[in-house]
Amino acid sequence: MIKKLFLAALLTAGLAACSSPQAPTSSQAAQAPATLSTTPATTPAAASTIHSTPAPGSSTALNPVLSSTVAVSAGTSPVQQTTKRSAISGVPVLAPADTGRWVEGKNYFLIQPAQPTSHPDKVVVTEVFSWACPACNRFAPFADAIRRSLPKYAVWTYLPAGFRPDEDWPVFQRAYYAAVAMGVDTPKIHDAMFNAIWTTGELATYNPRTRRELRPGIENIAKFYAKHGVNAGAFVATAKSFAVKARVRRADQLIKLLGVTATPTIVVNGKYRFTVGDAGGYQQTGALVRWLAQRDAAIMHLKQ
Repeated sequence: MIKKLFLAALLTAGLAACSSPQAPTSSQAAQAPATLSTTPATTPAAASTIHSTPAPGSSTALNPVLSSTVAVSAGTSPVQQTTKRSAISGVPVLAPADTGRWVEGKNYFLIQPAQPTSHPDKVVVTEVFSWACPACNRFAPFADAIRRSLPKYAVWTYLPAGFRPDEDWPVFQRAYYAAVAMGVDTPKIHDAMFNAIWTTGELATYNPRTRRELRPGIENIAKFYAKHGVNAGAFVATAKSFAVKARVRRADQLIKLLGVTATPTIVVNGKYRFTVGDAGGYQQTGALVRWLAQRDAAIMHLKQ
């Protein structure tokens, strides 16, 4: 049923978000106090339908999650393969800031308590995502454009979610941290991962013909990375290592602390979070990112 809704959303070009099956709304999550401590992970949204996805919640370690920097440009969805992301990513997404335009509790939500980042001298913009999330795939070109447009005092990072085990999100979460640990979390491969799942189907998690869930598995993901010069055996071993498992646990904890219940979700400096739907669309997401970043940069006395 979820997949049918997803395909319908794609066909209507919706602003979908992948959310937790029993996830509270953004406003409800904003009222829930954070209870755990974690670390940000590495590297570097429009119809209003929501594609259910996250479950327990995942995020990266304390400062690693909100701090890693990697560029992203994503593949198109199976239904929209004719849409070139290069054309989309060239769209200017950062509109002029307008102090009276954004409403706390509606367009963005405070994270209480705020979570530390690994770049205390920067404004850290974090995308909570999953390669297996269809909404993240659609948002990826815009995320890339926003990332490229950030001022020098800001840095884009990624926090992989694993709250959809039924769609094999945890394996992609481990793959992400394995790539980070091996130093191969490049923008090119990040983009290629979306492409392999949603365009070529090499790592697809769903077969639209048979309507059956697919599980690529870490070994097949390793074969994909091998095409990009990564040792497949070493990749599998890293993905199954204690270090990566620990990082995944910290990511899950951090996602809970941030109050994230859907992907993609944007977190600015560990203090504010919002979805594309909260912002009002892809273009508005870029404008809100810049506005919040500028505000925190002023507080931190950072310069362009």
